[in-house]
Amino acid sequence: MPITYTNRKGMTYHLCKAVTRTGKPRYYFAREPKGEPVEAVPEGYRIGESVNGLVFLERERTAQILPEEVAAVEAAVKRHPKSRNYRVSVKHDRIEVYERIGPDPGELASRFAGVSRVFQGQESAIRELLEEGSRFTPVLRFILADAEQRTFRVERMHYGGRDEWFAIRAEGPVDKLAQNLIPTLGTHRFTDLW
Repeated sequence: MPITYTNRKGMTYHLCKAVTRTGKPRYYFAREPKGEPVEAVPEGYRIGESVNGLVFLERERTAQILPEEVAAVEAAVKRHPKSRNYRVSVKHDRIEVYERIGPDPGELASRFAGVSRVFQGQESAIRELLEEGSRFTPVLRFILADAEQRTFRVERMHYGGRDEWFAIRAEGPVDKLAQNLIPTLGTHRFTDLW
């Protein structure tokens, strides 16, 4: 049976195979089956999904980040007053926090309902529709600095002319860093972090 994967937005993707000019296999996901269907994930690979719902194959690597470290960041994000506007992603040696681009779907749905009777009572459906199309951008990352001591360093996105990562003078256990820094997301205090 061909490999399919349904992402967080409910879209189903098919794993397909093509051949490069040099004769090597190339695997990719497509909304409709293309090329040669694939019936098993290639050895040494696994299916991944970005916070924006992009589906891809990635090499299996030993995770440097511990599950409890990810859980600590996710818990701090859940405590944020606008937690729906944030997503957490784990990369090889870091935990990244992504922020929704654009207005909050809940607030927008309420505004629609307040403007027109057509939308009254439809806030939940409007919010779901808007959330499905939401895109996220990275804003904060916790990078493993010392694997033995389990200390992390922190960087935040800097928007001064060009988007680039800016080191914050904070280092330590990720749970403490997350408790202190996640509450600043979406506030002026976040851009004041040095």
